[in-house]
Amino acid sequence: MSDQSDWLAVNDKHLAATVAWIRMRLRHLVENADAAKPAKKCAWFERSGARANERGKSYFDTEAIEEARQEMVKLEAGTPPPALNLLAKYLGLSTFDRQVLALCAAMELDTCVAGHCANAQGDVTKRYPTFALAFALFDDPDWNALSPHGPLRYWRLLEINQPCAQPLTGAALVLDERILNYLKGSNYLDDRLTLLFDPIGVASGTEALPESQQRTVDRLIESITHSNGPERAPVIELLGHDAAGKRLIADRVASGLGLNLQITDLRSLPVQTGEFETFTRLWQRESLLMPLALYIDTNGASDAEKTLLKRFLERSGGLVFVDLEEARIDTVRHRVAIEVGKPTPEEQQQLWLEALSDQAGDQPQRLAEQFSFSQNEIARLAKSALATASTDSQVPAEDLWQRCRAAARIGMEQLAQRIDAKAVWDELVLPPDLKTLLRQITEQVARRSRVYDDWGFRRKMNRGLGISALFAGESGTGKTMAAEVIANDLQLDLYRIDLSAVVSKYIGETEKNLRKLFDAAEDSGAILFFDEADALFGKRSEVKDSHDRYANIEINYLLQRMEAYRGLAILATNMKNAVDKAFVRRLRFIVDFPFPGVAEREEIWHKVFPEATPVDPALDYQRLSKLNLTGGSIHNVALNAAFLAAQQQDGRVTMPMVLNAARTEFKKLDRPAKESDFKWQGPTEMAG
Repeated sequence: MSDQSDWLAVNDKHLAATVAWIRMRLRHLVENADAAKPAKKCAWFERSGARANERGKSYFDTEAIEEARQEMVKLEAGTPPPALNLLAKYLGLSTFDRQVLALCAAMELDTCVAGHCANAQGDVTKRYPTFALAFALFDDPDWNALSPHGPLRYWRLLEINQPCAQPLTGAALVLDERILNYLKGSNYLDDRLTLLFDPIGVASGTEALPESQQRTVDRLIESITHSNGPERAPVIELLGHDAAGKRLIADRVASGLGLNLQITDLRSLPVQTGEFETFTRLWQRESLLMPLALYIDTNGASDAEKTLLKRFLERSGGLVFVDLEEARIDTVRHRVAIEVGKPTPEEQQQLWLEALSDQAGDQPQRLAEQFSFSQNEIARLAKSALATASTDSQVPAEDLWQRCRAAARIGMEQLAQRIDAKAVWDELVLPPDLKTLLRQITEQVARRSRVYDDWGFRRKMNRGLGISALFAGESGTGKTMAAEVIANDLQLDLYRIDLSAVVSKYIGETEKNLRKLFDAAEDSGAILFFDEADALFGKRSEVKDSHDRYANIEINYLLQRMEAYRGLAILATNMKNAVDKAFVRRLRFIVDFPFPGVAEREEIWHKVFPEATPVDPALDYQRLSKLNLTGGSIHNVALNAAFLAAQQQDGRVTMPMVLNAARTEFKKLDRPAKESDFKWQGPTEMAG
């Protein structure tokens, strides 16, 4: 037999001996009290009485009771001891507390006990244990057992049925179902908590963690061990935005300590005082009776709910992990805060190598440079890519890259608008020096890992590792198009930041929104495009009231995140002078997009119509270049002219249509123009 089976057998014997001892004491109490109407004996008592008579003495004398007690003591000497003794040890029960529990357990396990309780209390309706009965039944009764702070009531071990004005001592006592099953050797999570808790959902597995994460696990286990075990462990605050990584770390720590990790959402905890108090005590009781650890997810929780969390932590024990982003819970209970991040780029590169095996090629370095994935995400992406690759060739680089892009953008879709970048370098019409500068920005993003990591710049620099650029110029001069070109060249997602969704009038909310945005962007490696950035990155004002102070705090926070962001952030503005000088000093690049000259406008006109568009050969691009329009306006004119042509039977874009569309654009822009600028005299004019 196994050790568990042996213990269960001993525990059953101890419980049977305890119930027999309770029965004999009850019967002895009845006989001594000379009950007016003795209870009807059950078959067990008839048989036991016959055996006692054969021995020539009363079965219920003190000697027999002492023999039963000695049998209990003998069984309690085992290791581990029976469940009743373990319960007393874990919950601090006194001898009298144990005896009260034994009385209530006997009531549940032996049908004869109810009648004995009624006889012992001289009332046929009182077929249940009471504190008054326990005081009469056991030696050395303790009045503290009735206290709300005593173990029996504090730990909710008993249910007390006290209707109307009935005294507490005469109220019916019922053993809690969870505790009854514990005494029987069945140890499971209380049903009242299973509705709020779930298994963590992270398989511990046997695979090794990346070194950086394993160090975190080892450090936490050491800290908990030095605190004299999980019962007195500090609150473990897991900081950062990598929820999957934090759960994995907590799961490995709990497994290393032999604990089962349960997770609950802070928002699901009861808020009513009575229900909250019951929940807190049940959790603490379960953490003492079972090898448990708790993981509390605080994502999306309100300030009121975090206040509730503070109360819970201060009133409960056991090992508790709290998932936080940055703000910490101010509680008197000792706590340990630790930042949890995804594997380092070097570790991710190694994970890609292992996951792709012989079909990796040079992809691991490129993927680790650009994206930030967890160990499980890398394994999943590699598996899906390998499933579509042939067995004797490398995983298609383009296929794997696109899979990573799709997986990385999940966190960004709810925070910003993704721009489908289609523009290419040939479509971008700018002076040669500006094109060279834009290509330099692109190359820095592509080669940043080589310079920062391989050449050691990251070890020498503690800030300024982010690549940021300011695109300044009038509307329509090509700022957005240039961002698209860079994103398309790098095969990265481009996100336009919606300022209305970021900036909030409520104090502190803007920083929260920006934190979520930058954290999600860090994982995706996306290019952030802050259009009309002067509204968000404007000059800091003189502090005249609290609103000015908090507005400046928002700008300072932006400065820090811009410098720390490992991807490319582009700020676009029509008013360069409105941007805070502190930002300008920290920007890696500043690109001034000029109003296009005649030569640039003519080139734009030549490229604005797609090849499939039926354009009249007589279109005078030189004449059109004299119209004082930006590239964006030229695109609008060309599009409107194409729709005018689509209404005609021959469907060709002609010069009059383009000039007509140009007239509409000038009116929209409220720019002065002569009507003669939009007149077309045909090929004669071109010849002239």
